[in-house]
Amino acid sequence: MMETGFIRTVRREVRQIMSRRVVMFAMVFIPLFTTLFLTQVMRNGLPEHIPVAIVNLDDTEVTRALVRQIASSKEVRVVAEPRSDAEAMKLVREGKTYGYYVIPRHFTRDIMSGHQPQITYYTNSAYLVPGSLLFRNLKTNSVLASGAVVKNYLVSSGTMSDTQAQALLQPVKLQTNPLHNPQTNYGVYLLNSFLPTLLALIILTVTVFSICQETKLHTSPQWLASARGSMTMALLGKLLPYTLVFTAVGSLMQAYLFGYLHYPLACSGWQMVLTMLLYVMANQAFAVFVAGVVPNLRLALSICSLVGMLTFSVGGFSFPVEEMYGSIGIFSYILPARYYFLIYVDQALNGLPLFYSRFYYIALLVFLLLPFTVVGNLRRNMLKPVYIP
Repeated sequence: MMETGFIRTVRREVRQIMSRRVVMFAMVFIPLFTTLFLTQVMRNGLPEHIPVAIVNLDDTEVTRALVRQIASSKEVRVVAEPRSDAEAMKLVREGKTYGYYVIPRHFTRDIMSGHQPQITYYTNSAYLVPGSLLFRNLKTNSVLASGAVVKNYLVSSGTMSDTQAQALLQPVKLQTNPLHNPQTNYGVYLLNSFLPTLLALIILTVTVFSICQETKLHTSPQWLASARGSMTMALLGKLLPYTLVFTAVGSLMQAYLFGYLHYPLACSGWQMVLTMLLYVMANQAFAVFVAGVVPNLRLALSICSLVGMLTFSVGGFSFPVEEMYGSIGIFSYILPARYYFLIYVDQALNGLPLFYSRFYYIALLVFLLLPFTVVGNLRRNMLKPVYIP
């Protein structure tokens, strides 16, 4: 009898899914389209040719060589050389550049005489990725500017040869070998955190909608009746079709990233698929918990949307959790996306033994216990549905 109730609930939910095209659109089209779109945007690994302006107030052979050095980087593209800070700032405000670099007057004279001239650079941090990359590039060039000027002076004056000057300025030559992401492809890090988080946002909202809309439409008694009055069977039957669809979509995203684009994968592909299944179920369990605590459709959707959006920042993808304020960083530990990302780093990127990720898997399993804490409350709300607009 319990099995019959479960099957009836599954069939009922499949019919509801098929009758709502917007739900299928959100579950399938949005994550897959976003995956294709973002991978095309990040196809070069890093954003290249970021527009920048250079204000060269010294205008000597040395500073012109410095400008050429900055322009030679593939990350930036010098689009203008305004004559003042005001003109450069105007270009930033108009969106024509993401920042500018200021070489002060008498720069060459001061550095040759042993003074410390200040090089100033401004970046527009409203655009996180290009702003951060531009900041790094301009900072590197600023650090190297002094050495470049000294080297140019020593070589042009005949004091030393180019090789001797280089050995003096850089006595120890560094050899850099990036591990696990040797191409330094920014998409390897960004997309494997952003795309699962986007999927989590969709899972949370769709799951809450599928449960709370039963109350809104006053169909929850029929839902319970299809499961023979068992709230547990009703939840399992309702969530199973969504679990299968979301897991299939998540696995397709993984197959595209790891299989087609050949992103680093140091563990078994099936291990990541099983991790995706556990991740989907953890997000569904979190959404059921929210629906049980807040049975109002509008409020529950708002909470899940807020949690999903905050995951992008609080999850520790763009800023280390260890450096956050404790009152903010603590919220990262209640987000399933946080643990999925840590598993991805340990297993797919670093190829560590499964033992080192055991606590992250346990954390995802703990999320599956959340619905059991609100089953009674859900049953009461479903038996006597009251919709509050």
